[in-house]
Amino acid sequence: MISETPKIKLAIFASGGGSNALKILEYFEQHSTIEIALILYNNKSAGVIQHGLAFNVPTIYWNKTKMNDAKATLSMLNYYHVDGILLAGFLALIPKYLVQRFSGKILNIHPALLPDFGGHGMYGHFVHEAVSASGKLCSGITIHLIDAEYDKGKILFQYPVSINANEDPVSIQKKVLALEHLYYAPIIEKYFMNPESLF
Repeated sequence: MISETPKIKLAIFASGGGSNALKILEYFEQHSTIEIALILYNNKSAGVIQHGLAFNVPTIYWNKTKMNDAKATLSMLNYYHVDGILLAGFLALIPKYLVQRFSGKILNIHPALLPDFGGHGMYGHFVHEAVSASGKLCSGITIHLIDAEYDKGKILFQYPVSINANEDPVSIQKKVLALEHLYYAPIIEKYFMNPESLF
């Protein structure tokens, strides 16, 4: 009897509504190679909780204290055989021990074209407000690896979208979010199945 190749198991870390997490869960629900094995969230009112329950994925509250406990966190990830981590609106710096343990295996999506509009405090509406105030005619998404600094990891994929000078931040957000939903899951798939295809 031929044994099946074990699936690549990924964990989602989230803090908010979880629309990107939902798209990822939908994309990989019937995937032959990749499985979403765990969701960790650090906000007790996070919308991602409902998405995890709907897809029958273990969804666990994991606050800052627990995240800073290397032994507890690694034990949790090992229990679910996690091979990589996907950040989907996760509003906290990833601890160094996780960056080291999962080197090259933690992905994030940023709602602008890095290196512009990145760094500490630059997330969600703050990014779109800064883009609007800058007068730039382009925004977009950046999918990148995580390292020890905010938004400094190796860029895997970028996609631009045209905007008007000083366009309303909410309007920019809608345009960028549509790109996030369209591209994040397929890039995750490409990276974990054939990373060379992105370089």
